[in-house]
Amino acid sequence: MNSYDLIIRNGQIVTEDSVFKGDIGVKDGKITEVSTTALTEEASNEIDAAGLHVMPGVIDTHVHFNEPGRTEWEGLATGSRSLAAGGATSFFDMPLNSTPPVINKDSFDNKNELADKKAVVHPYLWGGLVPQNLADLKDLNDNGAIGFKAFMSPSGIDDFDNANDETLYKGMQKIASFGSILAVHAESTVICAQLQEEKLEAGHTSARDFVASRPIVSEMEAVRRIISYAEATNCKLHVVHASSKQVTDLINDAKKRGVDASVETCAHYLALTVEDLEEKGGVAKCMPPLRDQEEVDGLWKALANDEIDMIASDHSPAPADMKTITENYFEGWGGISGAQSTLNVLLTEGYHKRNFSLNKIVQVTASNPAKLFGLEGKGALEVDYDADIILVDLNESFELKEEDLFYRHQHSPYIGKTFKGNIKTTIVSGNTVYENGKILADK
Repeated sequence: MNSYDLIIRNGQIVTEDSVFKGDIGVKDGKITEVSTTALTEEASNEIDAAGLHVMPGVIDTHVHFNEPGRTEWEGLATGSRSLAAGGATSFFDMPLNSTPPVINKDSFDNKNELADKKAVVHPYLWGGLVPQNLADLKDLNDNGAIGFKAFMSPSGIDDFDNANDETLYKGMQKIASFGSILAVHAESTVICAQLQEEKLEAGHTSARDFVASRPIVSEMEAVRRIISYAEATNCKLHVVHASSKQVTDLINDAKKRGVDASVETCAHYLALTVEDLEEKGGVAKCMPPLRDQEEVDGLWKALANDEIDMIASDHSPAPADMKTITENYFEGWGGISGAQSTLNVLLTEGYHKRNFSLNKIVQVTASNPAKLFGLEGKGALEVDYDADIILVDLNESFELKEEDLFYRHQHSPYIGKTFKGNIKTTIVSGNTVYENGKILADK
């Protein structure tokens, strides 16, 4: 009988603290040995990782897979396959795009069952916080919701209302009572609505007009407000998709005051600017919108200073006809398809161009998400941890093409971009689900 189901040999093993050559032994879906000397035992399956870096799988805490109800936008099967191809082994799916949205026990159970059947990587579900479901929050938590998501401005989905101030405050009181966390889309409804109205009345509908209608100060106003509620209720707070260091500074100032807060940014805010929105059109439209290069550089500075807790994709896909923009940038779905490219962006823009360490990349894509959200046995390559492992060729370059994408709709602002750093293998609980451009999972 073999001591291991799988041995990964001769790889450069990356943790949040170090990089060292070694072997990893896997049994029954768990890491059972991490050794700097060659393992002498045999295994049912062996991978020679010479020349490759072995890293914990990415935990993408922010995706919109839409199923059930809007599966024609994206589904759990296609979305999770794209994640696997991008080196992710777990995801947190947002509650709003499903029909019905995930705002009570029944909708949670329905989606959870589908996710278990269809996803090829580990699924976790956010519950929603909307004005109508304050009484449902405890049930959602007890059924396994990873946390709760609220919009401080309109979500774009008719059956997922944004949370007014009273809903936010009362919801945070309840969420704090059972020790969960509230994630917020933080933009000011008043500021954005008024500026949009002014732009449209004046006939100003360009890419830069759209960006100007959702300014950084709108994010800052909402973040200041939600931090005050977090202080008053002692609720854990997570601010998603911050587009500027000015926003992350507010969260870090709150942390210094003792507020239990964290902040995420997304790969597209680290790699794209408003010029890409002008050039590429709807595939680069998101909310908050892309900013100028100065803001991109500011986020990288914040990342270098440990002022950003995690990087997610905010993969928010839609059919091509909903992403087509001709002249009016206020039209068209505001969401970027990027789940397959998060790690590629960080390796290309961070590791190769800006000399960011691999340890930092592991920290913001794996170890920090696992710690913040209490995922025991995930986010690290350690004994008794789940064998969620990726093998990466740091020096292999490739141009991203439409046919490379496993999304339901093969459009992305990264099409045509040359990345340096290619994910060769993705292993989930000891099983290889992606290898050399092909999905191997049988779901």
